[in-house]
Amino acid sequence: MPSSPWRARSDAWEYTRYFVKLLALGGADVSDQTTITELFRSLRALETIEFYWAGIGQRQVREIREQIEQGQFSLALDHVRSAMQGMKGYINSDFEDHDLPPLAEEDAPQHGDPSRKKFEVLVIDQMSENDKEIYEQEVRALRTPGDAFIYDVVIVPSAEDAVAAVLTNPNILAVIMRPGFSDHTKQPLSRDLKETIEYVQSQVSDDPLAQSSDLGSVQRVLTLANTLKRVRPELDLYLVAGAHIEDLAGQLTRRFRRVFRREDQLELHLSLLRRIAHLYDTPFFNAIQEHARRPAGVFHALPISRGGSVVDSKWITDLVDFYGLNLLLAETSATSGGLDSLLSPVGAIKKAQALAARAFGAKRTYFVTNGTSTANKIVHQALVAPGDVVLVDRNCHKSHHHALMLSGAQVSYLDAYPLNDFAFYGAVPLDRIKQILLDYRAQGRLDQVKMITLTNCTFDGIVYDPIRVMQECLAIKPDLVFLWDEAWFAFAAFHPVTRRRTAMAAAQHLEGHLKDPAYAERYEEQRSRLFDTNGEPLSDEVWMNERLIPSPDARVRVYATHSTHKTLTALRQGSMVHVYDQDFVRLSEAAFNEAYMTHTSTSPNYQILASLDLGRRQVELEGFELVQRQLDLATSLSQAITRNPVLRNTFKVLTAYDLIPGEYRGSQRPLPHSDSLADMWEAWDTEEFVVDPSRITIEISRTGVDGDTFKHTHLMDRYGIQVNKTSRNTVLFMTNIGTTRSGVAYLIEVLLKLADLFAEEQLENGHGVAADEEIPPLPDFSAFAPEYRGAGDLPDGDLRTAFFKGQDNRQVQYRKGPELLAEIEAGRSPVSAGFVTPYPPGFPVLVPGQIITRDVLEFMSALDTREIHGYDATRGYRVIVGTEALPGADV
Repeated sequence: MPSSPWRARSDAWEYTRYFVKLLALGGADVSDQTTITELFRSLRALETIEFYWAGIGQRQVREIREQIEQGQFSLALDHVRSAMQGMKGYINSDFEDHDLPPLAEEDAPQHGDPSRKKFEVLVIDQMSENDKEIYEQEVRALRTPGDAFIYDVVIVPSAEDAVAAVLTNPNILAVIMRPGFSDHTKQPLSRDLKETIEYVQSQVSDDPLAQSSDLGSVQRVLTLANTLKRVRPELDLYLVAGAHIEDLAGQLTRRFRRVFRREDQLELHLSLLRRIAHLYDTPFFNAIQEHARRPAGVFHALPISRGGSVVDSKWITDLVDFYGLNLLLAETSATSGGLDSLLSPVGAIKKAQALAARAFGAKRTYFVTNGTSTANKIVHQALVAPGDVVLVDRNCHKSHHHALMLSGAQVSYLDAYPLNDFAFYGAVPLDRIKQILLDYRAQGRLDQVKMITLTNCTFDGIVYDPIRVMQECLAIKPDLVFLWDEAWFAFAAFHPVTRRRTAMAAAQHLEGHLKDPAYAERYEEQRSRLFDTNGEPLSDEVWMNERLIPSPDARVRVYATHSTHKTLTALRQGSMVHVYDQDFVRLSEAAFNEAYMTHTSTSPNYQILASLDLGRRQVELEGFELVQRQLDLATSLSQAITRNPVLRNTFKVLTAYDLIPGEYRGSQRPLPHSDSLADMWEAWDTEEFVVDPSRITIEISRTGVDGDTFKHTHLMDRYGIQVNKTSRNTVLFMTNIGTTRSGVAYLIEVLLKLADLFAEEQLENGHGVAADEEIPPLPDFSAFAPEYRGAGDLPDGDLRTAFFKGQDNRQVQYRKGPELLAEIEAGRSPVSAGFVTPYPPGFPVLVPGQIITRDVLEFMSALDTREIHGYDATRGYRVIVGTEALPGADV
């Protein structure tokens, strides 16, 4: 997407400061029209941008322009520096120190500690300039020395300005709406911003509550409130009205946190501060800090607690030097004194988990201190019993396969579409999921299908549309449970575009639709096309060609697991389980608690728990800004590669055209996020699959080296650049909320150096490139051997029985690849005794009980990865002996 408005704001101020400084020091020619034209263009942009930010405002920008026009360059420079310094007082800022002076006394936070956090409040009402000044003075007069936070107001006159403000200003954390606003802006907005506002407004339907009201102002108020909530649902909305306040309060309380009269300014002020205090609260982090400050005597386990075994040691005091004493003071195995128990929380941990549920849109959230592998095992064990059928993406993380083995479920693997040219998989098309559900229904086994497990988004950035997937699946099986592995997608909950495709947002959306009275009519109309007069379903073809919607009686039962530490701020192994299950208490709570007890350590790491608490605070207060910056930087990186002729000649950025087959791609835009925010938003609302723009997959065939060599030898060893995933001919770069512009610039510099290096080596050696080497196709899941297969000719199998048989050395032998190929040629079907998981690609190529095929062996022989779990390079594959061939299997 184009540069975000607050990044454009930062760049414009930096640009203005630079050229005004040159003018003030005589380093630029005043008669240079190019410089002056660019400077005034920057100031015109700032004049529009500052309309939506507090503190500076359009008037100050005009004053700077007038000072430049009058040749008062030193005065203008002081004014620019003061404006930039004042912007640093907020929760986040793009500015570094440079040569900015200290804040002038009148610009410093008033009353007390200048380090108090600042935020902004949007006020929507038509006011004259004089009325604005009076209102701002009234707000400042309400501040007291005891206030923990300080806020400034941004006052806009129209609904379009309000949407523009919440899209462009991440410092806005609350909105005060007064019914006197107009509809349209008078500001010269960019085309992208105009289109985005129009698109968002077009997606908000008329509110039935407003239509039933006799008050003419209710429709406009509710429409704007719904629009703002669609853009940034984390914002708190407050309504200030005069007449009919009692009627408004009765109708609008679901949209607004509170409704006030105009004279209740102090109560409104206190409500704003109290709400931010709730967001800022980190109950467990506070408890661990208090514990560290309190004197204590340790007469139980954990010698390291309070630094007892370290501080006076002769040999390991460097532990304190490196990590600091607070780490040891906070170490404890006690659950009293306010610290709470993770296994049975009643205090600080319970509250911290409730706050996390609020932040991520869940009904319940559970902290996990040993990674999402454990989180996945907890959910599977809680929801699945032996004999239940689970549909699962074969390309999912190995923890799901292990969890299903432990649970005793019948596993029915779903094959994602392959991307053979790049040696990794995409996602599972919806038509495949629908067809397998219909197959189970046709054979009378649909009641056995309990759950479906999908990875959203995939490691390589393919994102599902969870709303559509769950709607169409529930139309076939109304009580189906969904587990979305969002290990790499936790950040998505905090951006207006990406949020819709998270499991929790989708569940909330689905629940709301099912409750809508008008929805029942839509369902009955579709039902008449799907069933005959006797209530029997029509052919699969009819169901496959219809975009299905579920019965209003369908149950919304959705679980998501997050590797919080992967994409948000948390210590390693900090993860969460989010629950949006209408039947949780009735059907799953007891089993979930047992599974949680089974897999959770009785000695959890309290530092991990504290970091989860803090990470939640961060994304509630500044997640929108951090995620937007992450997406901005990813776009900058991909555009730098595609536009630079040297880089473009060596590396190729894979787009939606490369990563999503045409039959599953409705949009004709390869990178909609690079076009505009409106284009990206529309694509994420409508496409079956989209590509996460924070993941940039680079095809490197023209370098002449494979992905593993490129990663280790060139990026990591030579330049210290860390990447997580490669395939035979690709490297995945990811931005996150900690990525900086300097880091992106360094990566581009390194890629340019490597491009030159590879070009020189190829000229010297005269060798071809990796693109000329044939990559074997990715192998689909073959089949389970007959003795592990479920009933009928459906594909599910019993992992658990096969796994334990594979642990019996009396029934297992090792076979090398050529031996297995010979067996296959002889018409036999060797069966894997365990999991075989190469890294990359990171999913099991073989699972216990699976028939080993030629495709699998050819794929494995072509891999040059350094790490393969479950495979012994010396002895080969572990094979269950004595298994009969599967009749009709393609071996």
